Amino acid sequence: MKRYMVVLLGLLGAVSAVSGQELRCNISVSSQKIQGTNREIYNSMQRDMYEFMNNRRWSSNVFTYDERVECTMQIILDEQSGSDEFRGTLQLRVSRPVYNSSYNTVLLNLKDNDVLFRYREFEPLEFNESGQNTELVNLLAFYAYIILGVDYDSFALMGGNEFYTKAENIVAQSQNAREAGWKSFEGRRNRYWLINNLQDRSYATVRECFYKYHRLGLDVMAENVADGRLEIISALELLQKANRTKQNSYIIQAFFDAKTDEIIQVFKPAFPDERKRVYNILSEVNPAQSSKFSVLIENKTN
Repeated sequence: MKRYMVVLLGLLGAVSAVSGQELRCNISVSSQKIQGTNREIYNSMQRDMYEFMNNRRWSSNVFTYDERVECTMQIILDEQSGSDEFRGTLQLRVSRPVYNSSYNTVLLNLKDNDVLFRYREFEPLEFNESGQNTELVNLLAFYAYIILGVDYDSFALMGGNEFYTKAENIVAQSQNAREAGWKSFEGRRNRYWLINNLQDRSYATVRECFYKYHRLGLDVMAENVADGRLEIISALELLQKANRTKQNSYIIQAFFDAKTDEIIQVFKPAFPDERKRVYNILSEVNPAQSSKFSVLIENKTN
């Protein structure tokens, strides 16, 4: 599988720095809530964001066009202050193909409620890893590294380390920013806590779960459904272990935001004992959705 080989080569440092971008990010900017402004600025904003995410090289690894990581980023603007300051939310969805199938699995599906940035039309978006970036550039670059990190984690155990370190650096550089979302005391579901959880050794089993679930579970199901399901159960048990250590973490909540419906569909046709095991794990780790998981223990397999 080409994407898997890209990850392995990247981890071994065997890929030289040649041209080829990593992301295929579909970006939309919605300004319907803002009245009485020049609408063309939002078209320029969307275009500049698109070019920043998709035309910049975020690593030294080589990607063909078909191997680029697929993601969508929807920015909904709620208000405009003055001529160049905007406030709103960001919805991010990252996916990748499952080996030997036409199915795309969602890796990440999250909402950022703390979007606040300045944008000046015709002013280029330029990123400097050493800092001194605009809020908008830091916001986009942070999520670019998160996108690559979760993709690499799904192909190789702890494969996203390089990208999470870079995302963590952006958070560290933003601790004095006036904009929200970068600091620990500004809520439990923000950029700070997302990268904190991903880098916290206490949650290493969550990232191991992520790898086993995708590479050893979903990716083998086209050839052996039973083996794939067993690996996914093993992965979910790792999630259960992490949750017993630290409950209500952002990263575990993010996992379920992306995976709840998929897990149910994978196990609805399974044997009753497997469905019961999965139901018990899910109900313990995510009790708020236990009623949704109950379909797994009903007396039917479809």
